[in-house]
Amino acid sequence: MASHNTLGKAGEDAAAKYLEQNGYTILHRNWRKNHLELDIVATHAGELIVVEVKTRSNTEYIEPQDAVNWLKVRRIVVAADAYIKHFGVDAPVRFDILTAVGEPGAFKIEHIKDAFYPPMF
Repeated sequence: MASHNTLGKAGEDAAAKYLEQNGYTILHRNWRKNHLELDIVATHAGELIVVEVKTRSNTEYIEPQDAVNWLKVRRIVVAADAYIKHFGVDAPVRFDILTAVGEPGAFKIEHIKDAFYPPMF
């Protein structure tokens, strides 16, 4: 596995652990349908939480959350819609970004709640 893939996997593991430690119930990790993917789908306080995880070893060039551009937001929203329809979810939905910066075992985690809202298509 390439080093960036290893870092990304470790970041997602840290993100899932962080969410569980903060009372979230993880429903799915890396849920896929066709070419769509959601990093983490969880529930908390009666809401469905769709979490995009961004992992970086440092922030020299760009903040991790800045990598979630309008095209990425659109793909996440389309994937979330497919998830909701597939599982028949009837709950409010929130879109969060969780960043993990550093090295495996020593990530600095930042949880950005309501990071974005679904755009109007």
